[in-house]
Amino acid sequence: MTLTLAAAEKILADNFAPWVLDLGLTVESVDGQGAVLRLPWSERLAREGGGLSGQALMAAADTATVIAVAAARGGFVPMTTVQQSISFQRAVVGADVLVRAGLTKAGKRMAFADITMTAEGTEEIAAHATAVYALLG
Repeated sequence: MTLTLAAAEKILADNFAPWVLDLGLTVESVDGQGAVLRLPWSERLAREGGGLSGQALMAAADTATVIAVAAARGGFVPMTTVQQSISFQRAVVGADVLVRAGLTKAGKRMAFADITMTAEGTEEIAAHATAVYALLG
């Protein structure tokens, strides 16, 4: 079963804490192997010096992975983050971030993801993350 954009947006709206929803993430695309979310630029999410905060990028990577797993499974299933690691490679200033979460393995109980984050309009990676999820249902 293919997950539609509308269904992915509903998963986002129904399954995340209010502060995550405050990031303003939107689902750009989904397929059986991943998802692309947009993290809109906001001064509110910037750290001193004007770059987008690492906390916002980490939360966006985590959220995109949940949507990617849901897309692969054809819908939301209970899951929890087991491990997440991120490397920040360049600052994002004044631009939306495209968060591309691709599943490298999706089993019955575990899912593994590779996440790249780029400022809109460039292919240069701003941050790279990996994540492991336990699938609970």
